[in-house]
Amino acid sequence: MTHNALFTDAALAILMALAGLALGLVYFASLKRSVTLFVGGKNWLAPLMLTLGRIGAAVALLYVAAKLGAAPLLTAFIGFLIARALALRAERRTG
Repeated sequence: MTHNALFTDAALAILMALAGLALGLVYFASLKRSVTLFVGGKNWLAPLMLTLGRIGAAVALLYVAAKLGAAPLLTAFIGFLIARALALRAERRTG
């Protein structure tokens, strides 16, 4: 590893954890919205686009994190799991 890298390993891991958390929050909000649209039964194209978009974004983030190394990949996934826990907690409060 060179010393003139843009980020240190710890900073990169923290950045990827925050990116995973942000993507996770958007992912689970999109999941809730697509389920609501699908159950409504009016249109199938909008839930399909939301599904493809959220899966594509998750794959892209995890692919980039994997290219950066093991620590960024693990922290991005941990951030995503924290977002899942937050989404489940919010759903229990409202639903």
